[in-house]
Amino acid sequence: MVLNNLKAAFCTLGCKLNFAETSSLRDQMERAGVRTADKGEKADICIVNTCSVTDVADQKCRQAIRRFTREHPGAFVVVMGCYAQLNPYSIAAFDGVDLVLGMEQKGDALRYIGERMAQKRALGGGEACHEAISVPTRDIRTFVPSCSRGDRTRYFLKVQDGCNYYCTYCTIPIARGRSRNGSIDSLVRQAEQVAEQGGKEIVITGVNTGDFGRTTGETFIDLIRALDSVEGIARYRISSIEPNLLTDEIIDFCAHSRAFMPHFHIPLQSGSDEVLKLMHRHYDTALFAQKIARIRQAIPHAFIGVDVIVGMRGETDTCFEESYRFIRSLDVSQLHVFSYSERPGTKALLIPHTVTPAVKHARSQRLIELSEEKRKAHYTRFAGTKRTVLWEHAREGEPMQGFTDNYIRVVQHPDATVADNTLTSVRLGGFTPDTQALAACL
Repeated sequence: MVLNNLKAAFCTLGCKLNFAETSSLRDQMERAGVRTADKGEKADICIVNTCSVTDVADQKCRQAIRRFTREHPGAFVVVMGCYAQLNPYSIAAFDGVDLVLGMEQKGDALRYIGERMAQKRALGGGEACHEAISVPTRDIRTFVPSCSRGDRTRYFLKVQDGCNYYCTYCTIPIARGRSRNGSIDSLVRQAEQVAEQGGKEIVITGVNTGDFGRTTGETFIDLIRALDSVEGIARYRISSIEPNLLTDEIIDFCAHSRAFMPHFHIPLQSGSDEVLKLMHRHYDTALFAQKIARIRQAIPHAFIGVDVIVGMRGETDTCFEESYRFIRSLDVSQLHVFSYSERPGTKALLIPHTVTPAVKHARSQRLIELSEEKRKAHYTRFAGTKRTVLWEHAREGEPMQGFTDNYIRVVQHPDATVADNTLTSVRLGGFTPDTQALAACL
């Protein structure tokens, strides 16, 4: 079926990896003649790329599907992503859903859409197709390349997919399959294409990024060395890396590399060794603290973001207080706080002690307040200094914003005329009224 002159609407839920995959599919569809529908415009095709990391994520996916079928009546509705892999047939039965694609099929999404739309048209259109195409998780083998920026300034380069860790609270290995990756040569070529398109910054994404090399016999340190040599790319950021995979060699390389930014995002999940054991994490608090100290020694000005889960089964009051004290002691820049969510099929359900929603909320609020303390302290430390900012595409009516190398959000001065996707050195001023950024001084 010729897709030319059709309009598509996209909805992405979840992580940066999902964003990269949606953006790549949007690029493929544009090359096939499908343009992205404007706001308020009825689409011919609707793509929902789903997440299933929590029960709230599942709920948001269902809401997004229903919203699309309501706002775009008669559109060909496609659902993909983690929630689609875990529940393909129940999602296919939703009103208005035509096609559900599992993880092994998402790389061929454009072909499936064209074929099924042609079949639907041949049958006179009308009712939704309600078809699910998926394979069991154990049969997911394909690594689907993805490198795109969508409507953003930064590009997202997917280097790895799947996970072999099977933490007790997590469904991601069930949804995405075993760890697999592209080759260094193929990823370098994608980075070179970004440079040719004028891109300045690439965020390296994956499910377990530091586990890169499982299917090619290569290593993550070799990957980032190769990417660092790509001319034209001024900045790389590692979206997330497990503490047990963040070697001293990687830290030292980032400290002296040409383009890798002083920015780390490291999942801790709990500051209690007892809870870490219940989670089946691959490290303890001593190792985590050692990694933070090593970063601070090598790169004192680095931004360090940390993921934390609160309310995990088995997290007693004593465990949480231990975790809170440990996290407060860490010299990190910001926390990303998540409430534990019960996921079907996970081993965490066998842990007897549960945490009430009210207690989860209270613990989350304490950690969010701690996060704000640490973020503001990081920002304040660099107020009055000069840093280089990459300016990003601004929404209509809003001032231009960007990030320093060490991930401080900066708002452009009203009298400045700086274009997006440009790098400029600015003096950082005080906090903006909402305290979420520093102002750039002329």
